[in-house]
Amino acid sequence: MSQEDKEKLKIFSQYIVEIIKPSYLLGSLSTWIPLGVREEIKAEEEKGPTRAARILIDKLLELEESGWYQGFLDVLNITGYTGLYAALQLSDFKSIACLEEPKKLLNIIYSTVKNNINTIEFVKHFSDCLHQREIEEIIQENLNKGSVAGAEKLIHCLLRSDKEEWPKVFTLALERDEYNAILELWDPSKVSKKQSCTEDYDEETSTLTLLQFSEEPQCEYLSEPISMVKLRKYQEELATPAYTRKNTIVCAPTGSGKTLVSLSICKQHLNTIQGRKGKVVFMTTKVPVYEQQKNVFCKYFEDSRYKVIGFCGESADGAPVGLMVEDNDIIILTPQILVNWLDKGDIPSLSIFSMLIFDECHNTTGNHPYNILMFFYLNMKLSTPEVHLPQIIGLTASVGTGRAKSLIEAKNYITRLCASLDIEVISTVKEHKEELEQIVYKPTKYIRLVSQCEQDSFVRIMSIIMKETEKLARDVYTEFDSLSNIQNRSFGTQKYEQWIIDTQKKCRVLQMEDKEEERRICISLFTYTEHLRKYNDAIMIIDDARIKDALDYLENFFTNVKNGSFNDIEHQLHKNFQDKLPELLNISKGNDNPKLEELDFILSEAYRENPETHTLLFVKTRALVW
Repeated sequence: MSQEDKEKLKIFSQYIVEIIKPSYLLGSLSTWIPLGVREEIKAEEEKGPTRAARILIDKLLELEESGWYQGFLDVLNITGYTGLYAALQLSDFKSIACLEEPKKLLNIIYSTVKNNINTIEFVKHFSDCLHQREIEEIIQENLNKGSVAGAEKLIHCLLRSDKEEWPKVFTLALERDEYNAILELWDPSKVSKKQSCTEDYDEETSTLTLLQFSEEPQCEYLSEPISMVKLRKYQEELATPAYTRKNTIVCAPTGSGKTLVSLSICKQHLNTIQGRKGKVVFMTTKVPVYEQQKNVFCKYFEDSRYKVIGFCGESADGAPVGLMVEDNDIIILTPQILVNWLDKGDIPSLSIFSMLIFDECHNTTGNHPYNILMFFYLNMKLSTPEVHLPQIIGLTASVGTGRAKSLIEAKNYITRLCASLDIEVISTVKEHKEELEQIVYKPTKYIRLVSQCEQDSFVRIMSIIMKETEKLARDVYTEFDSLSNIQNRSFGTQKYEQWIIDTQKKCRVLQMEDKEEERRICISLFTYTEHLRKYNDAIMIIDDARIKDALDYLENFFTNVKNGSFNDIEHQLHKNFQDKLPELLNISKGNDNPKLEELDFILSEAYRENPETHTLLFVKTRALVW
C-alpha cells in the first residue's frame, strides 16, 4: 500500500468510523486481521460501533503487507458499503457529507419518530438503504423488546448509512405510511394543506368533523376491460362541460366513478384537439393513489396510440424530464414533482401541456402544490395572454366550505376555489340523479343520544401530570411557551395536539450560538412534547372508551419506552406517571362508557339479524385503535 493510500485512509477515517459496523467486515478481513484482534474489536463493538471501527482503522494503518488496502475496499463493496466504497475509490466524500444535515435533523426529531412508527412495517421500505443483516436485527429487536427499541435500532442504522438516497426513501416511507405528524417535521413541503387542516381549527366555536376520503379506482371490479367500458348517463353529464373545452370541476360523490369520467375526458381531449399536440397531466396527492391511477391509465390506453408514463418520488430524480415528457402523451405524477420541474427549469412552462387534471382539487388552497401550480398558470395567463393555456379539470367529492359559518361565507369560499383553478363550470349531476342514486349508496344516518361517562377525576389527574411536564420543558428552555402562537389550548383536545405539532416545528429550526446546547434543548423538548402527546391522547380516548383503555394505552407506551434507551428525561417522566398510577387505577374501577355499551348493543343486534354484516368504525384519534 502506498503512503498516499495510507494518508487517504487517515484523512477520511472520521467518515469511515461513523458508518461501518466492524462485525460485518471482520469475517472477510481474516487474511490481514488476526483472530485475537478480531475478537477484541467485536467485544468493543458491544460498547458502540464507532469505537470499534476506530480500533479497526488503527489496526489497518499498522499493516505493511501489500494488497490489504484494495482488499479493504473490496470487502466494503461486497458487504454492502457501496457508498463508502465509491467515495474512497474516487477520494470524493461529497455525497456522504451531504447526509450530515438529514442526520442532524433525524437526531432532533428522534423522540417523535421512535414513539410513533410501526417499525415492522416501516423498515420494509429500506431494503436498498440498509444491510439485510441490519433489517433482520431491527425486526428481532422489535420482537424482543418492543416497538420503541426496534425504532431506535432503525434510526441508529439510518444514522450510519452511507446510501445518499436514504433521506428520500425516509420521506417516501413517511408519505406511504401516512405519518403526517413526523412528515411535517422532516419535510414540511411534503405535507398538504389538507393534512394540516387542524392548524386553524377553532374547537371552541366548531363541532364540525372532517372526514377525508380518497376515491380509489374501482376498475378491478369491472366485468370487461376498462377500455371497453361506456360511461353511464350521469357520467356523460358530468363530462359534457369538459368535452367543450371549458375549465371544469367534476363534483360527484365517492363511488360514482370520477376516474372513468376523467379517462373519458382525457381520451376525448387527445382525439379532438386541433392546432397542437395534446399532452395531459394527471395529478394526485397521495402516493398509493398515484400508483392505482397510473395502473388504470396504462390499462385504459394500452391498445391506443397514446403513451402513458408516471413519476413519483425517486423515479423523478435524475430522469431526462424534457425528453420523457416530450415522448409521452399522458403523464401521471404527484404535484410537487411538477412544481420542482418548473422551479428547476426542467420544463419551460405549463404551456407545453394541453390539459391538467387535479384529483382531489379541493386542496387548491394555501401553500399546497396545487395552488403553487395555479400561481404559475395564472401568472402565465395574465402576463402572456397569447400563450396556449392548458385546460383545467378538477375532480372532487366535495368542493368544501372551509370554515364558513354562513351561506354567504360558503359561497365566497367556493368562488375563491374556482378562481384559484380558473374554473368556468362546476359539473354536478342534475338530469340523471335517479341513476346516480341507484349506483352510489347513500347511508341512512341514525343518532343515538347517550349519557356522558364520569371522567372529571381522570382529567384532573392527567392535567396535573401534563402541567408538571410542561414545567419541566419550561425549565429546560425558558421561552418554551412562546414557541407556538396557539394559545388557550385545553388538555385532551385536537387543538392541544396541533399546539404540540406547532411547538415541535419551531423546535426543529431553533437557532442558538452554542450548537451543542441547541441540540440538547431540542432533543429534550421533543421528548417532553411526545409524552404530552400521549397524555393528550389518553384524555381523548376516554371520550369514546373507558379509563381502563386509556391507562392500558399509557402503560403500553411506557413499557415500550423503558425497553428502549430510556434516558434521564424519560425516567423522570415515567416516575411522575407511576406516582399517580395507583390513584388512576382506583378511579378506573367500574368506569364504563355509555357510548361503548350502546355500540355493543347496536352491533350485537346487527350481527344477530345478519351474520354477514360488515362494520366500519370512525374514531377521533389513532390512539383508540392502538
